Amino acid sequence: MYDTDHNLVNAHGAGVMYHNGVYYLFGEIKKGKTWSVSGQSWEDYRVPAGGISCYSSKDLKHWKYEGVALSPVKGQPDNDLDTGRVIERPKVIYNSKTKQFVMWMHIDKKDYSYSQSGVAVSDNPIGPYHYISSVKPNGQMSRDMTLFKDDDGKAYLIYSSEQNNTMQVCLLSDDYLHPTKTYSRILVNRRREAPAMFKNEGKYYLITSDCSGWSPNAATYAVADNILGPYKENGNPCVGPGANTTFQSQSTYIIKVRGKNNYLFMADRWNKTDLEKSDYLWLPLTVNNGKVEIKSVAAAN
Repeated sequence: MYDTDHNLVNAHGAGVMYHNGVYYLFGEIKKGKTWSVSGQSWEDYRVPAGGISCYSSKDLKHWKYEGVALSPVKGQPDNDLDTGRVIERPKVIYNSKTKQFVMWMHIDKKDYSYSQSGVAVSDNPIGPYHYISSVKPNGQMSRDMTLFKDDDGKAYLIYSSEQNNTMQVCLLSDDYLHPTKTYSRILVNRRREAPAMFKNEGKYYLITSDCSGWSPNAATYAVADNILGPYKENGNPCVGPGANTTFQSQSTYIIKVRGKNNYLFMADRWNKTDLEKSDYLWLPLTVNNGKVEIKSVAAAN
């Protein structure tokens, strides 16, 4: 995936915001040598935290590099944005009341012991973003996360919690800068991560991944009439060769294509021993009578 300057797009664990006719892509900058964190019971591969990149497009095909939206810092190990920390899965939404662009992201230490959500703001969609702080929503762990802005303007943080044993959905404050006390525990004891949410015909759909480190597995989806739940779990939305590994990828975001009743499923193809070379997978997502399908290229043809 190349930008308009013919450079590789570097935006992993990404999210997309649509604003004033433009799609903005935000993702993790992964650059540098990959190493394995010792003493972990899972494959904890890392590169130095590179901050958050931004790209823009009017057609979802041609992406212009807009620069580093949120920069890391070096040599400050107690700073959330230090290159020795974890800065993952950035998502940005616009607050029409405050006229600010609000970015939430997973902030952690290299061994995932910190488990917090960080927030940053900007007056410009491409940044630079000013980092405010990180928090455990309602005292709960927050790891893999996404943002969802509903039709009524309310915004929600959705994140893996309780050592990844639950997902949680938390209503944000009116300015989108703080978790509120309104939250729910969903997918209890299901060990899910990599959440990606969309809404179709009044129902909320949440695609998640199993917890298998950097290795791919079969996605599942859950559906609810209320964003706070309860959610009814369904099977794997993927169809075709490779469906049992989500086509060798892990979910990160779902784009609603403006002007059409179409969706794009966005996922990362992690190269766990050389994370800088991780790739992307974008595929059409359809909903027919409440059933979600993501077809591989081979199945689609």
